[in-house]
Amino acid sequence: MSVVKINAIDVPAERSDEMASRFAARAGQVEQAEGFEEFRLLRPTDGRLTWLVYTRWRDEEAFQAWASSQAFSQGHARPQGPGGPVATGSSLWAFDLAQEASPKS
Repeated sequence: MSVVKINAIDVPAERSDEMASRFAARAGQVEQAEGFEEFRLLRPTDGRLTWLVYTRWRDEEAFQAWASSQAFSQGHARPQGPGGPVATGSSLWAFDLAQEASPKS
């Protein structure tokens, strides 16, 4: 059964567009990781300041291999330059996929 990792990232409202831009420009290497199944970037629309980065993996071992990879380190390096990091904090949530549904064709 798949595992889901959600990175809940706190982003000040005035840095929201920059957050979206940084993810749009990301290297995209996660898609090449063994065991990777799905990625979603969820932007809040209800006044919250927490963005959710949703990833789904074949199993915990696949996620751990990605999290300890050089590609992960490069993708999560702190950007240099004006403004510094966009996020003011984050936490990683972990779940087993207990149930799933898709629209019927």
